[in-house]
Amino acid sequence: MKLIALSSEVRRALLNGQNCNRLGSAAVMPYAAAETRRLCVGCANGAFFFWRRTMTSPAEAKLQEKEKEKTEVEKNVVESSYWGISRPRVVREDGTEWPWNCFMPWESYHANLSVDLAKHHVPKNFTDKVAFRTVKLLRIPTDMFFKRRYGCRAMMLETVAAVPGMVGGMLLHLRSLRKFQHSGGWIKALLEEAENERMHLMTMVELVKPKWYERLLVLAVQGVFFNAFFLLYILSPRVAHRIVGYLEEEAIHSYTEFLKDLESGAIENVPAPAIAIDYWRLPKDAKLKDVVTVIRADEAHHRDVNHFASDIHFQGKELRDAPAPLGYH
Repeated sequence: MKLIALSSEVRRALLNGQNCNRLGSAAVMPYAAAETRRLCVGCANGAFFFWRRTMTSPAEAKLQEKEKEKTEVEKNVVESSYWGISRPRVVREDGTEWPWNCFMPWESYHANLSVDLAKHHVPKNFTDKVAFRTVKLLRIPTDMFFKRRYGCRAMMLETVAAVPGMVGGMLLHLRSLRKFQHSGGWIKALLEEAENERMHLMTMVELVKPKWYERLLVLAVQGVFFNAFFLLYILSPRVAHRIVGYLEEEAIHSYTEFLKDLESGAIENVPAPAIAIDYWRLPKDAKLKDVVTVIRADEAHHRDVNHFASDIHFQGKELRDAPAPLGYH
């Protein structure tokens, strides 16, 4: 009975925050010590039970945080898989986790840098001359606004360049549905072009943070250009594709000037964004110059595709009569 009473007394003392060594006479100290060891496991002399129970070590806090994150992840997986939809585990070639949702490893590629950058379609008829002069006129306000700020210039250029492929692909898609006809692969080819141009923009946004007035300018230009190009493509796909071909020639010129400034040191050759390294399968130590080089090669391929499409229409044929250049990068 004495031992039971002593045990209760020790517990009360510890819970009230009293020192574990101040519990009574030497006769009861062995029992008190045993009880203290039980209640103050791992504590030094003078430890307090209440303090031990309320304070958390950094390691324990980190463990609790990991458990919480794991619970949240499991919760999200359960919610997303309710409909049977969940992203499979995707890894890079080296086994590391794939970080992007906007494109997958099998959609990345090595840019073909052997493309001829100097090609130019010489205007041969009235419509070609109209297309060529239109693009030259559009370049004037661009040169005045951006001058040699090629990062901002490229960002603005890509917001426009990503529109024609989407408009053309959409209209060909609707026509295919109306006429119950195949497109010859041109729907996919034009949408691939639009997606590739959008990835150029996503890369440039990592390098150049647009200001508020530049965002407003993008909004205005996109609204005008989309509707104008939509109407033009309905009226004359031949002229529409020719204009895009000349726009891509101007893009090649702009990126060439961009590279000159990078080589001269006028623009800092910063490390390439991670998204560009994965999308174009660039080396881990790639620089901005490498990114601009592969983007310029992409623009050259888009130039070829659109001039080719315009030539098909010029011959009085439809796009579906010629094989689409799918995967032409």
